[in-house]
This record gives sequence, structure tokens and C-alpha cells, in this order.
Amino acid sequence: MRLNNYAYISIRDEKLSALSLFTELKRRNVFRIGIAYSITTWLIAQIAGLAAVSFFAPDWVMKMIITLLILGFPIALLMAWAYELTPDGLRRDADIEPGQSVAQANASKLDRTITIVLIMAVVYFSYDKFVLGPQRDLVLLESATQQAEELIPAAVDIEQVQADELPSIAVLAFANMSDDAGNEYFSEGLSEELLNLLVQIPQLRVIARTSSFSYKGKDTKIAQIGEELNVAHVLEGSVRKSGNRVRITVQLIKADNEFHLWSQTYDRTLDDIFAIQDEIATAVVEALKVSLLGPIFAEKTTDPKVYALYLQGRYLLNQRGEKNLETAISYFKQALEINPEYAPAWVDISSSYHYQIRNRVLSREKGYALAMEAVERALAINSEFASAWAQLAYLKKTYDWDWKGASSAIDKALELDPRNAQVIGVAASLAGNLGQTTVTLRLHEQSVAMDPLNLVGLSALGQDYVRNGRLDEAIEMFNRIVNLNPEYTPAYAHMGRAYLLKGDIDRALIEFNKNPAWTLNILDRARVQFARGNVQAGQALVDEYLATSSHDYPHATASVYALRGDNDTAFEWLELAYQQRARSLTYILTDSYLMNLTSDPRYPVFLEKLGLLEAWKVMPPLTKLVDPLSAIGFDPPFITIEFIYWFPDVGATEDNVWRPVTFGNGLFVAVAETGTHRVMTSPGE
Repeated sequence: MRLNNYAYISIRDEKLSALSLFTELKRRNVFRIGIAYSITTWLIAQIAGLAAVSFFAPDWVMKMIITLLILGFPIALLMAWAYELTPDGLRRDADIEPGQSVAQANASKLDRTITIVLIMAVVYFSYDKFVLGPQRDLVLLESATQQAEELIPAAVDIEQVQADELPSIAVLAFANMSDDAGNEYFSEGLSEELLNLLVQIPQLRVIARTSSFSYKGKDTKIAQIGEELNVAHVLEGSVRKSGNRVRITVQLIKADNEFHLWSQTYDRTLDDIFAIQDEIATAVVEALKVSLLGPIFAEKTTDPKVYALYLQGRYLLNQRGEKNLETAISYFKQALEINPEYAPAWVDISSSYHYQIRNRVLSREKGYALAMEAVERALAINSEFASAWAQLAYLKKTYDWDWKGASSAIDKALELDPRNAQVIGVAASLAGNLGQTTVTLRLHEQSVAMDPLNLVGLSALGQDYVRNGRLDEAIEMFNRIVNLNPEYTPAYAHMGRAYLLKGDIDRALIEFNKNPAWTLNILDRARVQFARGNVQAGQALVDEYLATSSHDYPHATASVYALRGDNDTAFEWLELAYQQRARSLTYILTDSYLMNLTSDPRYPVFLEKLGLLEAWKVMPPLTKLVDPLSAIGFDPPFITIEFIYWFPDVGATEDNVWRPVTFGNGLFVAVAETGTHRVMTSPGE
């Protein structure tokens, strides 16, 4: 019982102690000081933030102010506890007699201060919320829109871009002056790395590698290069490598008059190779009088042996070819054996596996697994590597059909490096997969402005013009390609398609016949025959194709049957393409040859299997195939019978009259059924 009394007394004393502490804090106005300090510092922070923005203060200014205000809070509480403000100034609370304390009077003053400051805070908050807020939101919206447009670069008319709008430059492949021709990889790799450094400068327009390096080995005048690439300056150089020593000579030339603005020779060891690259890039920037907002070139510390092996692999990867890819992978693996953390090698080995899939050296399953493993390793090493994110996006869209994952990855790549030609190319391709034809057109126009001699990019832009109904511009683009390189045979097939869409069937056949070696040329010619109404001739070509390589291109086969109007067979071939995971299916939304299937209830079901149904629902309309019969003035009431098909399974009809039918995009508009004969018509005078 006595023990319980002691416990009760102890608990009571603790409660009294806590109560007396609370009373003392209240008496010394510690709570009031805390409230007043919090409201006042919030108001100060708001005003300081507004001032910092107005005067373009650096970020550290606001960080310092906030830090000081936070640190001041416990100091204010300690001062309120230990001191009291009296008419004689601050005095220690312990030195003040109870009868002399003015704490109560101070409390009233603090209450009035808190009320005033609180009113000011409410007024400021209301003004900021309801007056400044909408204006600020509008500015932020405009800024966000501008940033989004920068991530998806605006369309650029490549014939209108003036070289003097931004300082512009093309970096040519440096000449290999070494005694060993095998050092070609080093001179070319050094040029490409220097180009990649300059691309990072937003105030400089740099032509991409494919176009710049296309002059390698050619005796082309600098003025001509400047005109063809639409640049004001050209950077050329030479490299002489001997053992661990390297001599690099660089010249910056004004394109219009071939005046040398700057030149320099560097004699260094390979250990200094990255420092040389930075020095050259910095000298170019200074010579062009480009104003930089801050440091651009991040310091690199890569083993020279690793770098040399990487450049050798990169050189062979750019040349493609089965043997080159195999050797490139070997070099990348050697580099990674020395330094497993070298992210660029992991990205390029991933690309090499992808091309081995395309060359059918690796199976789709094995190649995809290797490629994904490599790019994921690159991102684990460096999550800020834009090329790795672009490669991940490409693999996800091409092999996984993971459209959300691909979109997320390419968004990250664009955020990190919106001027990277590879990144823009993948973004354009993905936009095309999702049926966003206007977006992919803008991106490809930007890509061509950066890389005006890249035939693949020009061809992609031409196909975009087709999908957007700009057929004359498409034909002009394909003509430009064959003028640059008559051996680029895919351009003839695409040009023929554009003419077919216009309804110029004869010209389409002429273009198709210029490319007899094209794998799908026979199907292109079949389309022409079907468009003319020559079903027998068209079917004969299809049968010839089916007897040879039918299972290699099931999507293309399906498109022929879709154009003819045989939807059932078309879907059978599409199903085979799906089972094979055909890469071409990723572009199904922009395949004009399949437009006859879009009204078939099986079409959205098939798209749902591909994960593209929602994209199809919101995509803009495609250019529809022009009805070749109406294009040449065919009038259904005036008909001449050209051929008769025998259908033994068709029974006699009751009325023996002409019947309008839909057969292959209107290629045949009327059918006469008489007894066991079905008569189809083609145009007549």
C-alpha cells in the first residue's frame, strides 16, 4: 500500500512538473514568439523569392535565405526562454524580480504583432493565389509548351534554313596520315567524338555524321560542301598515329570563301586524347564567337586502350555487314573486359546484336535477349546516357511492342539530349508506329535539316509526306534521293507507291520496274495490275511470289490481298505475320495498302493484339488510296466487258441484274450475275 502511494506521488509530481513547464513557456511568451517567427519568416521567404526571380538571382541566394531562416527558429525560441524585453532592453529572465516582469505586457504586444503579420500574410496569399497565380500559370504553361516543342523539334524547311541564323558547322572525317592504314578507325572515331562534343552546344548548328562523313575520300571543294550541307563553316583535319604518340592537325574554314579562321597542331600521347578533343572543341567555339552559358564538356577519364578498342568496334559497326558486325562485337567485348563500366561499348554492342537479328545471324529471341541485357547494363552504369535510353526505346518498340515503355524511354532520351540525331530518329520512328503522322513528319524534317545527305532519313521523310497526303513533295524527295545516289533502289519503290496513290498507274509501274531486284517488286507490280483491273495478271504475279518467298514477308502479302479486296485472306496473312512477330507490323497504322481493312470488324481486334488499338482511335486520318478507276474518268453506267470469271459454285440468280459491290477499294464497281457466270468490269470508253 505504501509502495502504491509512492508511485502515485511520483506520477503526480511528473504531471505537476510538465504543467509548470508549459505554464512557464507560456509566461515567457515562447509560444507567441514561435508563431510570430513562423508567420514572419514565411512572408519574408515569399517576398525574397519574388525579388530573386525579378533580379535573376542565382539559385544559391534563395537556398541561403531559407537556410538562415530555418536556423533562426530555434535561436528565437531560446532567446524567448532566456531573455525578456524590458524598457531597459534585453535582460536575463533569471535576473528579473517577479514583480518587475513585463511579460504580460509583451504578450499583448506580441498578440497584436501576430495579428498584423497574419493579416499581411493572408492578403499576400490571396493576391498571389487569385491575381498573380493565373498569370504565373499562363507563363508556366507557355514555358512548358515551349519545352515540349523543343523536345519534339519543330518542322524545319530544309531549303529555307539560312546558314547565318546560328553559327553552323560540318565536321568532316579526319584523314588518316598514319603509315598503317589500319588506323583509319582512329582518325574517323576521333572526328565523330569531336562532332558529338560540338552537338552538345545549343548555340551551334552541327551537321550529323552521315552527311558530314559522306565526303570522305572525295575531292570536293569546301564551298560546295558548305552549299550542299547548308553550313557556314567546315572543320577538317588529319591524324598521324604512331604507337602511343598522336599528331592531330585541325583547320576551321569559312565555307563561302574557304578562308582559314583557325588551325592548330597537337602533338600528344594517347593518354591526353580526351583533353585534345576538349581543346579543339573549345577553340572552335571561340573562333565562331559562340557565347556559352556555362561549361559544356564533361571531363572524361577512359583508359586509352579501352577507347581505342571501342573506336575500332564503332568503325566496323557503322559499316554494317555480317563480318563487320561480328568483329565489332569482338572489339567491344575486349574493351569491356578491360573496363566493364564503359557504357558506350554496352550501347553499341546492343546495336550490333540488333543488326545481327536483321541479318538473320541471330534468332529474334536470342538476339533480343542479348541486346536488352547490354543496354540495361549501360543504363545501370550511367542513367544519364541519352543514347542508351534511345536504344532501349528502340528495342522495346521493335521487339516487345511495349509502346508505353518505349515512350517513357524516348521521353527520357529527349530530355537528356534533344539535339542527338539518333534520339530524334528513334522518336520519329516511334511516333510513326503510334500513327502520329504529323509528329513524325516534323521530327524527320528536323532530322533531315541536321543530316541533309542521309539517304535513309530522306527516304523516311518522303514516306511521311506520302502518309500526310503531300504526294508531290514525296515524289520530289524521292527524286532528290536518286539524284544523290541512283543505286539507292528503295527510293524507286516508294516513288512508285506515291504515283499509285495519286492514281498515275502507268508512272507507278515505270518506277517499280526500275527496281527489279527489290524483294517485294513483284508485289508492287501485282498492285498495279489489280489497280488496272487486270485481276488475272495481278493474281499470276501474286502466285509467283507465293511460290517463292511467301512466308518471308507475310505482312506484304496481306497488303496485296487487302488491296484486292480479299479481306479473309489478308487477315490470314496478318495472323501469320503476328505469329512471326514481324517487325513490319509495328508500322501497320500507317500502311495505306491496308486501309480497306479498317472498316472490317476484325481490324480493331487485331490492333488490340498488337497493343495499338488506342493509338489507332486517336491518330489523324491517313492519305487514302485513290480509286484508280475514278481517277481516269471511269463512269459506272458505261461499261465494256473485258473478261469473264467462271464461278462453278455460284447458283443462278433470280433477277440477273447488275449489282454494285465493294471489291478492293472500288477497283470493281459492278457485277452481273447470270446463271453460273459472274462478269466483272473494267474501264471502257
